[in-house]
Amino acid sequence: MARPAQVAATAAVLVALLVTAPAVSAVTCGQVVSMLSPCISYAMGRVPATTPACCAGVKNLNTAAKTTADRQTTCNCLKQQTRGMAGIRPDLVAGIPGKCGVTVPYAISPSTDCSKVH
Repeated sequence: MARPAQVAATAAVLVALLVTAPAVSAVTCGQVVSMLSPCISYAMGRVPATTPACCAGVKNLNTAAKTTADRQTTCNCLKQQTRGMAGIRPDLVAGIPGKCGVTVPYAISPSTDCSKVH
């Protein structure tokens, strides 16, 4: 079973792909972690494909992150949660939205500048 830190880290990376904003955010880091935790096994390379639960979380987060503030919160959460987390593969994380049929207009990467996500 994935450790809470691993779940949070994976969520942070995915959030970076899906969200960033400066104003007031309706999306919380806890929600990001909760929605994206089903993606951890894939993000660590433990399973060969994203699961339906992972994709549902990605789609729900993408829908919830309506504002720039939401997207920036998501981005910052993902970066915070994944910082120093062993086992997460950035190459796999970056491809999760596409595998789930979600288009994200910026790179999902630990080097993403969340302040520039709109």
